[in-house]
Amino acid sequence: MKLICYKRCTTCKGVEKMLDEKNISYELRDIKDENPTRDELKSWHEKTDYDIKRFFNTSGKIYREENLKDKLKEMTLDEKYDLLATDGMLVKRPILFTDDGKILVGPDVKKYVETL
Repeated sequence: MKLICYKRCTTCKGVEKMLDEKNISYELRDIKDENPTRDELKSWHEKTDYDIKRFFNTSGKIYREENLKDKLKEMTLDEKYDLLATDGMLVKRPILFTDDGKILVGPDVKKYVETL
């Protein structure tokens, strides 16, 4: 498994703790240090049934300060990928890549890990 997190995010910390307690090995990537690229984000989105908005950290400071709730309505999908790739803090986390090829984002990660 691969887990993309932000080390100061309480949800991410909780998922990491659950994985550790279940002795499940995973590779950790800090989203702040290694922001997903546009191509990664596009690929991940295309492999899920999520709306692209699910990949946005809608409770984040940048999202609110930039009034992205309204701006996203006018943007193309490609513009959204480009925007997400500018700063890891715009991207919803955690993101989990399961060994069987699933990609889960946000609260779906915790729900999935709880079932393991």
